[in-house]
Amino acid sequence: MTVCDDGGACAWSGSVAMDPLDRVVKPKTKRAKRFLEKREPKLKENTKIAMLIKGGNANLRVTEVLKDIYAVKKPFAVLYRKKNITRPFEDQTSLEFFSKKSDCSLFLFGSHNKKRPNNLVIGRMFDYHVLDMIELGVEKFVSLKDVKNSKCPEGTKPMLIFAGDVFDVNEEYRRLKSLLIDFFRGPTVPNIRLAGLEYVLHFTAVDGKIYMRSYKVLLKKSGCKIPRIELEEMGPSLDLVMRRTHLASDDLYKLSLKQPKALKPKKKKNISHDALGTTYGRIHMQKQDLGKLQTRKMKGLKKRPAEKAAEDSGVSPKKSKSA
Repeated sequence: MTVCDDGGACAWSGSVAMDPLDRVVKPKTKRAKRFLEKREPKLKENTKIAMLIKGGNANLRVTEVLKDIYAVKKPFAVLYRKKNITRPFEDQTSLEFFSKKSDCSLFLFGSHNKKRPNNLVIGRMFDYHVLDMIELGVEKFVSLKDVKNSKCPEGTKPMLIFAGDVFDVNEEYRRLKSLLIDFFRGPTVPNIRLAGLEYVLHFTAVDGKIYMRSYKVLLKKSGCKIPRIELEEMGPSLDLVMRRTHLASDDLYKLSLKQPKALKPKKKKNISHDALGTTYGRIHMQKQDLGKLQTRKMKGLKKRPAEKAAEDSGVSPKKSKSA
């Protein structure tokens, strides 16, 4: 931008610098076309992918935590093995750059320093911008290698269990619960197979700490059709404490939850559902003459010939003397 002699700003001169990721790229090959189509907005979005980033001063414990979380999240995760000097609560541009580059909407950042040792920052993106993030401190950690038990296969969808009233009372813990569900839920499946329910992630909030435990479900013989269920600790297990939070405003959070109109179920007239899912239908009928209602044919209800003739002529039948 050039400045005129009188101090005013003149027109733009030269080209304007533009972020390479913001440019409109036209695909030259079919492979590039398929790659761009995957990133386009869809009615049913793809499974959310998480990126795990190691800070510039991450120690061995934080590195092991990121590796174990990556093993739990695979194949819906990207692990950055090189150290990245960034501070999410001070500057979020690097996180947004990595999010746009790898097409990830979830992130987990690990760091370590004297003021905040063994630090984890978990968060999510909305339109490639940080929506909310929560800083957690790791007080105790047991890795997958330390537990000498059988493991679940890669890509197993976990069952999530949350214990503690604080998850429903406190707004920060309520948002943390939503964030953890978003992070670990995995792909949406149409059907559930009993043998596939073999992995449990249990989160307990008590006395200002969050305990994360992972178990493998063992189906044992019980002598009946329903098997006996046992839980075997598998790892990783973490004892966490909440430190700092960066939560989105209510308006922005509500906007991020908005769904397109095409996904909303269309209302059907005269059909309602109760809390248990039972369907009720309302039927509209014309006014009926109950006098002409066909009843069960019995000899005692059979009309006499005189009564029929009187009804046809519109005259009430004469009563007998004996009556």
